Amino acid sequence: MLERFKPRPEDAERVSVESLEKVVAAIFEKMGVSPEDATEAADVLTMTDLRGVETHGVSNMLRAYVNQYTSGQVNPRPNWRIERETPGTAVINADRGLGIILGRRAMDIAVKKAKTVGVGIVTMNNGGHLGAVGHFSMHAAKQDMVGMCATAAGSGVLPTFGAEPRFGTNPISIAAPGKNEPPLLFDAATSQIAGNKFSLAKRVGSDLLPGWIADADGTPIMEETPVPEEGWYGSLLPVGGTRENGSHKGYGFMMIVEVLGAFLSGSVPGMFDTENFESGYKHYFAAYDIAAFTDVDQFKEKMDRMLKMLRETKPARGHDRVLYPGLAEYEDEQDRRANGVPLHKEVMEWFDNMEGELGVPALKRID
Repeated sequence: MLERFKPRPEDAERVSVESLEKVVAAIFEKMGVSPEDATEAADVLTMTDLRGVETHGVSNMLRAYVNQYTSGQVNPRPNWRIERETPGTAVINADRGLGIILGRRAMDIAVKKAKTVGVGIVTMNNGGHLGAVGHFSMHAAKQDMVGMCATAAGSGVLPTFGAEPRFGTNPISIAAPGKNEPPLLFDAATSQIAGNKFSLAKRVGSDLLPGWIADADGTPIMEETPVPEEGWYGSLLPVGGTRENGSHKGYGFMMIVEVLGAFLSGSVPGMFDTENFESGYKHYFAAYDIAAFTDVDQFKEKMDRMLKMLRETKPARGHDRVLYPGLAEYEDEQDRRANGVPLHKEVMEWFDNMEGELGVPALKRID
């Protein structure tokens, strides 16, 4: 994640991983979620913060989920079910259950099918927010799979040359294991930035960079600009920003996610909705069994060789090193497990309020 979105050290406090998981689980239970599901949700959110992805972790999403449960937007006890199934595929109706809770189960089904027929693909309709899609790709990669996950929802992103929003931020992730090197973990929105980064930018006082959003007429704003007071929804641009910089590629990837997540789950894109998020969140989970394609050890050795070559690539002037997708997240996880998870002081204030309002334990701060 770009440094401009991270809190300054003087604006953050570190908390223990165990305490964070315990408190987050307690908050989910207060929302009516079962203890098992609350533990699952806490694991997903805490792991996301451990990997340094504050946009989709405890820092940014927990309060949104509390609001969604309180308003009835998501179902704390979903009766999810498989609507359609073949040996290699399944379609799940999530019954408005939160994606971060049901996502591992969907990927587990995909992995089980992949072990039988080589590839397993599961789609999910009528769901809630999935969190960081990379979490579920990694779940498959840990089982000697190449994992893929994507999600489609809403319509806050403009198509290239468009003045009306048509897509969600529609992130895509792929994860693949190495033998000794940290795994490949690619997880990115198909918009210029993830929508949740706007709240991070506002929290830490950062402006938006040129080409991230457009004005009311759909024209890309090509200078730094503050986060719009009226919010970002409807002004965000596809990856690339402008046609000259390749926004048609981000636009195309957004459409791909709608095909995989929305249409293949039997649902519809957010652009069809007459009300915001009427069709819910639509998810795509895929697992490719490495052993069905090649020798697993050889695959991992080749992955190691590629990742090491990338890591040891001579850096360009002004840069310390070359990173590959997943390396920074791996390093953040090692640091935060040892030294605690940094949370912005505004986030800590929210947790302190929850302690009083919900009667959950206090977070354990690390001095």
